[in-house]
Amino acid sequence: MTKWLGTRYRFHPLFILMMLGSAVTGLFLEAATLFGVVLIHELGHVAAAKGFGWRVKEVQLLPFGGVAVVEELGSVSAREELLVALAGPLQHVWMMALAWAMQAVGAPGGDWWGYFWQVNAMIAMFNLLPILPLDGGKVMMCLLSYAMSYHRAMVYSVWASLVLSSGVVLAAIGQGVFGGAGSRLQLNLAVIGLFLLVSNWYALKQRQFHFMRFLMNRSLRAESLIGQGALAQPIVVPKGRRIADVVKLLMRDKYHLIYVLGERGRIQAVVPEQQLVRGFLEGKKAGSAVSELFM
Repeated sequence: MTKWLGTRYRFHPLFILMMLGSAVTGLFLEAATLFGVVLIHELGHVAAAKGFGWRVKEVQLLPFGGVAVVEELGSVSAREELLVALAGPLQHVWMMALAWAMQAVGAPGGDWWGYFWQVNAMIAMFNLLPILPLDGGKVMMCLLSYAMSYHRAMVYSVWASLVLSSGVVLAAIGQGVFGGAGSRLQLNLAVIGLFLLVSNWYALKQRQFHFMRFLMNRSLRAESLIGQGALAQPIVVPKGRRIADVVKLLMRDKYHLIYVLGERGRIQAVVPEQQLVRGFLEGKKAGSAVSELFM
């Protein structure tokens, strides 16, 4: 692990294993190229995140990119997170253009430039798969959050990631059994797919923890939206609706007013979302009705 410009960079064991495997099999240059491409990819994320003022605590380097640990989960806009997610894959565009230009002018090391182009293309395409924690998975979750609540977007994204990462593992195994050639590549793909599958299984188990982090940061996001003069998005619920259910209706980039209806559809109260979230976080029972916030 090393620290550079205030951010820790840590090699994931999977990355170390694949680098050692490449070195042992006499592919040191290929391993070094992979490391350089992955590092530049991740520096793109870090530069974009810090450009928005995010606090990047740590970056874990993986064979297909990296995972940035930030403190802004849930307190930034979907637009910012979308741009940060895309900043990594965009680095491959200029690297592929450079490789193509070097080959076009007949620069020394033509074979290496070809390999450099292929590595960039593979990492870019793999990263854009809609699987968390890949960049494509983050893009998927950001786009879903424009159309539905944060909780629902999170759950849908994790389930989609579980299904698709399982598909990656099965495809790698099937290609290895029936395809014959390229067994090393298929083994690497199977290992990465298994890593993604396990990661999303734990994400599914920890979804309540991640949602609680979102709620704990919600007051900062609400203040930001109010400061921008955002239009309030109404949430209409009966007075008996559980607080625990209502907080799951909050959308990431919307400020909400909760209209609580009594008998015959009459409005009994209008509760700002801060009061709702505060009531949930400060010890209201999971089964408490939303009407208890103003009684």
